[in-house]
Amino acid sequence: MMITSSIAAAAAFLITWLAGIFLIPLLHKLKYGQTILDIGPKWHKAKKEGTPTMGGISFIFAVSVCFAVGMIVFAFTGADFSGAGKRELVVSVSGMVMAVLFGFVGFLDDFIKVRKKRNEGLTPIQKIILQVLIIAAYFATIYISGFASTVISFPGGAQWDMGLFYYPVMGLGILYIVNAVNLTDGIDGLCSSVTVIYAAAFAVISGILGMFGETLIAFCTAGALLGFLMWNFPPAKVFMGDTGSMFLGGIVCALGVGCKTEFLMVIAGIVYILEALSVLIQTTVFKITKKIHHTKEGKRLFKMTPIHHHFEMSGWSEIKIDAVFTTTALLFGALAVVFSMMM
Repeated sequence: MMITSSIAAAAAFLITWLAGIFLIPLLHKLKYGQTILDIGPKWHKAKKEGTPTMGGISFIFAVSVCFAVGMIVFAFTGADFSGAGKRELVVSVSGMVMAVLFGFVGFLDDFIKVRKKRNEGLTPIQKIILQVLIIAAYFATIYISGFASTVISFPGGAQWDMGLFYYPVMGLGILYIVNAVNLTDGIDGLCSSVTVIYAAAFAVISGILGMFGETLIAFCTAGALLGFLMWNFPPAKVFMGDTGSMFLGGIVCALGVGCKTEFLMVIAGIVYILEALSVLIQTTVFKITKKIHHTKEGKRLFKMTPIHHHFEMSGWSEIKIDAVFTTTALLFGALAVVFSMMM
């Protein structure tokens, strides 16, 4: 299992890296350049406007193909797809399909932006409706297959059976995390680097738990993103776009929920969670202080959100932000691995 997963990771790296040689010039030719939001740091518009976007297509293709081939190899090398093996097949394939569908929503969003040359693609409500439908389909597939579990496990053996409340609560959790990963993709290399660490952590966690499908997904994702970083590391030659970041949000959830380690998903994904939380805190404080003081402008707790922009506005370079956030992801990813040994 580990040998096949490692080979799949290496293949995903090469496919994504080599894809950039052909994809980036093509995106330039099609004039699929990033339109920078006016609400971001002013220097982003000058330096990043026009950089090709939708580069996430490269690693979506690489992860999907290498995962599919890897599962076929598992089948021909004696993997047992009955009992627990059947669960692995259903849950991992369902997770991959969910991630690809999220990527498709991101693709629609990016495509509208680049074709209409505007800052926004799909409306927020359109995105949410599509995402909710994808989440519902994911849970329905697992439920119909007979592998649904409403139990959340914690370190030390503690468990909480949420019953039917599991589905709306976890559905909202997936919705939050997918969009949180999307928010993390705000500067060159950040989302890619943080997600490499997350995938590496879950490669270990799923390996410990003996879940070969999720192990394969994690290895393929880590390998593909390392290949993408060859093009996305500051200064980026291509952006992943919502196409890539929403796909990665789906992968993050497919690993955490698929392994039945929802608690560890929160621990290992702390960077994503804090990124989205900073936006919620900023918006809440702004609205409350605006109402209290009866002014047109409310107070801002941060210089700009998501939180990586706060540090950027404070004078941090993109590389420093990448390093600090990735180190944070590494520490919490390691903590999640330790916790997995106690479950």
